[in-house]
Amino acid sequence: MLRWFQALMPREDRFFGLFNLHARTLVDGSAALAELLHARASVPDATRRVMDFENQADVIARDVLTLTRRSFITPFDRSDIKELITALDDAIDQMQKTAKAIILFEVSGFETQMAQMGDIIVDAAKLTVDAVALLGSMRQQSVRLNAITEEIIRLEENADGLHDLGIKELYGKYRSGNAMDYIVGTEIYDHLERVMDRFEDVANCISGIAIEQA
Repeated sequence: MLRWFQALMPREDRFFGLFNLHARTLVDGSAALAELLHARASVPDATRRVMDFENQADVIARDVLTLTRRSFITPFDRSDIKELITALDDAIDQMQKTAKAIILFEVSGFETQMAQMGDIIVDAAKLTVDAVALLGSMRQQSVRLNAITEEIIRLEENADGLHDLGIKELYGKYRSGNAMDYIVGTEIYDHLERVMDRFEDVANCISGIAIEQA
């Protein structure tokens, strides 16, 4: 009955535009982070860009929440909208926390697995853009949407493997040397792993919304 009633009412489609805008900040932020980890950009420049994109994402997230309060009809449940925009925002927030850790610990060189995790984060961000773009037609695109979210989860598992390998190599590198460098390295690895955890949260959230709307 509710779905029939909603079909008769004008739907607030501005949500999808805002979701898409927010997802693009994840791509931009992850690209800046990857450039940093590959030493293709300076630490000050790359971290500033990550933080700029995080600020842009915060504005978009607030716009979504404001629109949710003001809209009579929403494209799907209000609690799901809040959960989705929060999950998206948590992903770029974690990128910002990673950048802050790099500044705090004055890290200027990065391990191979860190750079590889950065590439995986970029891939996850791009897949997130693809998934978010399908939200407006999720019933028709459910198969494709499910495939994308499964791929994001697979990437998170790959990142976990790189994290563990990186920690192991750090231990071998520093077990007879500078313990502080080992501690700092593990901290950066942990931040990168949490970025991918947040993308997995986004994938799970989108999957849940798709199931409810099926």
